[in-house]
Amino acid sequence: MEQSDAPTLRALLARRDLHLRLASSDDVAVDEPVRWVHSSDLGDPTPFLSEGLVLLTTGTQFQGPDAVTARDYVDRLTARGVVGLGFGTEVVRDGIPPELLAACAEAAMPLFEVPYRTPFIAIARANAEATAAEAYARRSWALSAQRAISLAALRPDGLGATLSELAKQLGAWVGLFDAAGELVREHPAALAADVAEALGTEVDNVLRRGALAGSAMMIGDAPFTLQTLGRGGHLRGVIAIARGDLDQEGRGVVTAVIAIAGLALEQHQGLARARGALRAGLVQTLVGGDAELARRTAREVWGGLPEEPVRVALTDTASADAEPLTELLELRADERHGGVFFGRGADGLILVVPASDRRVIDEAADRFGAAVGLSDPTDYDGFAAALDQARVARDRGRDAVTEFADVASVGVLSALTGEARALAAAELAPLTGHDAAEGTRLVETLRGWLDNNCSHEATAISLGVHRHTVRTRLSLAERVLGQDLSSFATRASLWTALQVVDS
Repeated sequence: MEQSDAPTLRALLARRDLHLRLASSDDVAVDEPVRWVHSSDLGDPTPFLSEGLVLLTTGTQFQGPDAVTARDYVDRLTARGVVGLGFGTEVVRDGIPPELLAACAEAAMPLFEVPYRTPFIAIARANAEATAAEAYARRSWALSAQRAISLAALRPDGLGATLSELAKQLGAWVGLFDAAGELVREHPAALAADVAEALGTEVDNVLRRGALAGSAMMIGDAPFTLQTLGRGGHLRGVIAIARGDLDQEGRGVVTAVIAIAGLALEQHQGLARARGALRAGLVQTLVGGDAELARRTAREVWGGLPEEPVRVALTDTASADAEPLTELLELRADERHGGVFFGRGADGLILVVPASDRRVIDEAADRFGAAVGLSDPTDYDGFAAALDQARVARDRGRDAVTEFADVASVGVLSALTGEARALAAAELAPLTGHDAAEGTRLVETLRGWLDNNCSHEATAISLGVHRHTVRTRLSLAERVLGQDLSSFATRASLWTALQVVDS
């Protein structure tokens, strides 16, 4: 049932028992709601009037020494929001004053004649009765609509049936967006592409704020009302309605649907937690090396695992806690029927995608600000090693999505921590201390010798000294360190230490 407003002036003029006659031109606006009918002959009654009111007068204010001008009078009524003026004839004078007709025409104020035989109270009573009848009709509609929506909620697809019934009762498009901002249900027909895109952006903004709220907005010429579902900080979704003029009864019906939808989504969340626990178990099964068991279980529940070769991705812990991210991944997994798998690990959310398609990973990083590490292509027998690669890429990466290959190209030394630098400095401390105390150049000579593949001749040329000087310095370095520089292990350890302290 479409929402109805209060009775209009047109409806009052159509009452044959009132014998009213429109004195204005036929194109004047007579469809504004009439909230009340009031009578006054004051020169300025506006302090006692409200918007949406029809004023009745006999015109005494236009006579005598304190008479007001028709133009000023009508201008004041227009500014106050009066929607119509009724002039009672044959009480003070016959007919409507021409100057009042002209002023109303100029201000586009509807003006109608009230004949002597029609008392003002009859007009006020007629409007009050129509208002009461309309209010009763709206209350009856609201009760009927809530009853129909309650019955719809008992159907197998209770949530979908509820939204469909709401769209039918309001005569408007209704859409449900999930916690990831995806439009998952709509009734009756699809929105225009540009409107749907703009609406999706608004819904994303509402979900990012995370506050429980209702809002109204215009998208182009179309009004929309948005109502969040869930609790503040834990929103489950948004219901969007393609109208923005809901009255009290309409809002009551929408509130009932929000309660039903919120309950349905909470129940869905309980099922989602169970699915999440199963996914986490399958991740551990893959890490443990039993790919066949994971394949069989995933095939029964989700249509299978992505086909090999695959790439394994690992999010940071913060984004793994974000429910909207898991909502998005559930949606993508359902769309691709086995083309995406994910599950919670000990330190983040683990994603598995075909090696040739990383769109879901890029989308997760872009929409939710997740830091993601991505492994090299692998088969499921190498899942545990690929997960280690993804963890290294995530922890060492500086981009939203970091591939292991990019981290590996920097070399093993780039992964050494601050502890390694402290150990390297301690290993070289005897040489750096001797150089500082005695003015020698043992660290420089050792570095040049190792960099030149332990060639005395090449080191001497690079340092600009004689080769015997190089031999003498290296012999002193051996004594200071207490180590044999002919040992490969000693050379490798010292070279690593020099690389770490220089990084």
